[in-house]
Amino acid sequence: MNRRALTSLALLLLPAALLPAAETTKLTKPRILVICTGNSARSQITAGILKSLDPRLDVYSGGTAPAPRINPYAVRAMQEIGIDISAGTPKNVRQFLGESFDYVITVCDEADRDCPNFRGKVGTRLHIPFPDPAKATGTDDEIMTVFRKVREDIKVKFTDLYQTNIRRRM
Repeated sequence: MNRRALTSLALLLLPAALLPAAETTKLTKPRILVICTGNSARSQITAGILKSLDPRLDVYSGGTAPAPRINPYAVRAMQEIGIDISAGTPKNVRQFLGESFDYVITVCDEADRDCPNFRGKVGTRLHIPFPDPAKATGTDDEIMTVFRKVREDIKVKFTDLYQTNIRRRM
């Protein structure tokens, strides 16, 4: 084995904490936190879509005022496109305040307004708002239509963000 190959092998075997900063960014997964108010629909849908785009992403979601459970219409809307978010549980964004993230993204205006300050390092802070599908009323089919529309809007915008920004930084 030549010297260059041995050096590359040694870098792979070293703990990330011992590597130069430039080397650690190549080895770590991008950490993404998606925030909405209740963490029961929009942020859960977004997290599910991001994870489906690239399993190397380390995606979390939280809410500024978490709901008691994930919205069943969000679960159904995602099941329709083959993504299972049924195990998701709403979490308070405050539990993430001391952590570092490459991206912190709010997906509703209320969460953007109420988003607390992070003590950990935040690389990029984005606000990409969507209407709250949980406010939909009407028949089951009418409510599902609203959830599908929001899901598709999220899918389009976050696929674009992944392709043009996140993937290029990996």
